[in-house]
Amino acid sequence: MLTLPVPLLSMATSFANRFNADLLEQNYENWRKDPNTVDPTWSAFFEGFELGSVQVGKNGHAASDKAADAPLQTRVDGLVYAYRTLGHTIADLDPLANRRPENPLLSLRELGFVEKDLELPVSSKFYLGGKQMKLREMIASLEVIYCGRVGAEFMHIQNPRVRNWVRDQIEGRTGVPAIPAETQRRMLCQLLSVESFENFLHNRFKGQKRFSIEGGEALIIALYGLLESCPQHRVAEIVMGMAHRGRLSVIREFLQKSLPVMFAAFTENYMPDTVAGDGDVKYHLGYLTTREVDGHKVELRLSANPSHLEAVNPVVQGMARARQRARKDTIERSSVLPVLIHGDAAFAGQGIVAETLNMSQLPGYRTGGTVHFIVNNQIGFTTLPADARSSRYATDVAKMIEAPVLHVNGDDPVAVRFCSELAFAFRQQFKSDIVIDIYCYRRYGHNETDEPLFTQPTLYAEVSTHPSVGTLYKQRLVESGTLTVDDAHALEAEFAHRYEGALAEVREAEANKDLNRFTESTAVFQPPYSHQPVNTAISKEQLDLVCKGLTTVPEGFRVLPRLKKFFLDKRVSTWKSGGPFDWSFGEALAFGSLLIEGTPVRLSGQDSRRGTFSQRHSVLYDEQTRERHISLQHLAPDQARFCVYNSLLSENAVLGFDYGYSLNYPEMLCLWEAQFGDFVNGAQVIIDQFIVSAESKWQRPSAIVLLLPHGYEGQGPEHSSARLERFLQLCAENNIQVCNVTTPAQYFHLLRRQMRRPFRKPLVLMTPKSLLRHEQCVSTAEDFTSGTFQEILHAPLLEKPAKVKRLIFCSGKIYYDLLKFREENKISTAAFIRVEQLYPLDEEQIKAAVAQYPGAKTMVWCQEESQNMGAWNHIGWQLRRMLNKTIWYAGRNASASTAVGAKAVHDREQALVLQDAFSLG
Repeated sequence: MLTLPVPLLSMATSFANRFNADLLEQNYENWRKDPNTVDPTWSAFFEGFELGSVQVGKNGHAASDKAADAPLQTRVDGLVYAYRTLGHTIADLDPLANRRPENPLLSLRELGFVEKDLELPVSSKFYLGGKQMKLREMIASLEVIYCGRVGAEFMHIQNPRVRNWVRDQIEGRTGVPAIPAETQRRMLCQLLSVESFENFLHNRFKGQKRFSIEGGEALIIALYGLLESCPQHRVAEIVMGMAHRGRLSVIREFLQKSLPVMFAAFTENYMPDTVAGDGDVKYHLGYLTTREVDGHKVELRLSANPSHLEAVNPVVQGMARARQRARKDTIERSSVLPVLIHGDAAFAGQGIVAETLNMSQLPGYRTGGTVHFIVNNQIGFTTLPADARSSRYATDVAKMIEAPVLHVNGDDPVAVRFCSELAFAFRQQFKSDIVIDIYCYRRYGHNETDEPLFTQPTLYAEVSTHPSVGTLYKQRLVESGTLTVDDAHALEAEFAHRYEGALAEVREAEANKDLNRFTESTAVFQPPYSHQPVNTAISKEQLDLVCKGLTTVPEGFRVLPRLKKFFLDKRVSTWKSGGPFDWSFGEALAFGSLLIEGTPVRLSGQDSRRGTFSQRHSVLYDEQTRERHISLQHLAPDQARFCVYNSLLSENAVLGFDYGYSLNYPEMLCLWEAQFGDFVNGAQVIIDQFIVSAESKWQRPSAIVLLLPHGYEGQGPEHSSARLERFLQLCAENNIQVCNVTTPAQYFHLLRRQMRRPFRKPLVLMTPKSLLRHEQCVSTAEDFTSGTFQEILHAPLLEKPAKVKRLIFCSGKIYYDLLKFREENKISTAAFIRVEQLYPLDEEQIKAAVAQYPGAKTMVWCQEESQNMGAWNHIGWQLRRMLNKTIWYAGRNASASTAVGAKAVHDREQALVLQDAFSLG
């Protein structure tokens, strides 16, 4: 193993810089082999060290004992490198701290110097252009740059072009002219406006939760730093996501929501208007507005967000990518800026943060980089950092994608604005994420009804006497002569008067009932759900056009022989014969027909290009060059775009992303596919907090489609069930659609219906596994060129329906097992009613289907899932109510596990289920 020079060893193994150990070793080894292979900064640092002469001896001498023996120039260059690498560890970041932290690795002795060396004239060609100065002056300038109120972490970035760009921005800050007086006064107004707003709410609406920004007001300065830079960077839109701390102030001050509308939510008689359900608390709501900066209009979109904090991260990424598509900015991705605002404890603690960071540069999910702000309260609810994370910083997870991190003291608005502007420029330059960690504090508890003194008495003794950010900045401007005391008092009085006037306006508007609470909100109004069929059939010409495109590859493209024979050639034969079309062919016809009609399609999921069961093959590969051909992108010259992506191994973040995409690009059929249906468990937060409830809470409809492979084939408990029962339990107020269809044509019409109705609802679809190639689960060409989606399917026997004595209700795959059992046992007195759409349930169609069998006395619900799972608990009581009949249950007994692990046991259970279906009652 390589042994590093001792100064390097000390840095590499220190807690503050442990993540650089591998990088140091790698670059040192490269330098030893060939100095020209490493960046000049590294080369200078390694120069002069002899490996054997600086190793720690057996007697354990400190690094500094040998460092002083190195040549002066090497030590000077090493000092510069040390401050760039470790300066942030002693930066003045904490507004509540009485002094800066210390790091012995940055002591003179550790760096190879003694006190008398401070007067030596030194220079480094790697710092300030080689400018000569005394060592004392060099250290002082490095401390100003790297150890002041901004602490920069960027030396972990391995791309020297990116690393040096950040370095130059940081080190060039000292030569930048001061912020113009007009801008400083504007910044003070922003701070005082937020302070006045929060104080007004605190005093006029005592006891109400508002999750104030007090202590972290610098966030507003950071956001304005982005907004006011938009004209320079030609950004037309900012898409934002954040939790609830500071949300009301952001909506009011930054997005400038009407004060009367905001105050109305605090009044004692407030009754929220809702479009589609229940509404939500005021600090969860989204907002949409347009602001003008120097004649440049910028749309600001804040996503609604539940209390599941970081769950909004991938949703915002999907929303941003959709807006980039809407603006036809799919190459540079420069015109729409995603911004995420985090809490420190949540950023370090929530796994979805890492999942979202991981997708940031993937082809199907990148958005051109995100600016992350962390409102670092230095506490999570009542938990201190020592109990909340194993890393030094809350931001350390961002190093996984080599994102630069700027730590900044939240009591210094000028420093915060500098970081914000730098972050914007970095994002536009490199299309990558960057993190700004705003060190601040929380004036009150987790919310205004919480008492923080219970758990943090000493901390909150300091907080109670600490001046506000606005007060400190006001003093700074007065002392510099930028503002007079009278001007400052006048500003404060103006804001107080503004809020009192707005509250009076609310009282008057409530009395007159003329307050429009949906003005500039993200609410979408749509017609109510309807069972009315829509035309989803296609013409024979459309079918032929799609089939031709699906079975044609470019000349010279070498398809794998096996795939050509059993996939492409089979499809040609099916097309020419008018059937039988299998499941994947039906899906491709749905996608293709939508594309040629101008409706784009996006499919995303683990291994979705090929399909988990090798059924889809939406991307073909040349067997020699692996060149790709996507047939659905080559159907017609003017067709819409087809996008299919193999996702990262994530359900939570990827489903959140695709859901967000569906919100902001409703013209696209947006599908997310689980590799196996039970994998959807990993995305339960997105399902519960967004997909099934967003329209009710925030009036945000979506047409996202969830494809969940589901079916009991004796393969054990892990990949049998997509937990149909969980989705049905979440059904209410026509919020989602849950389907379990049994033919390719039904699948085809269902997908097309999703985009052809005047309203949007999420679709949860149990997709098959064994039925993908089942000889009876097929459709004919006529099934696609006529008809529509049937929510209830029933097929009368050839004999008179009056002979039927037993009706068996079922859904999905088990229909084919029941059909086979009836045929093998020559049963002629039982008929099947397939419930293809379990929710919303069309009761009239069910009653109409039952009415065709007047002699049926026995009615059974049959399912392959256990009794406490599947659809039984959802639909059994409904069938009893609407039909006024006893409904027997045929299925497995209740169980803790979704399925048995042994194929033989599964087969025995399945046989008993089928027997019960035809004998119970």
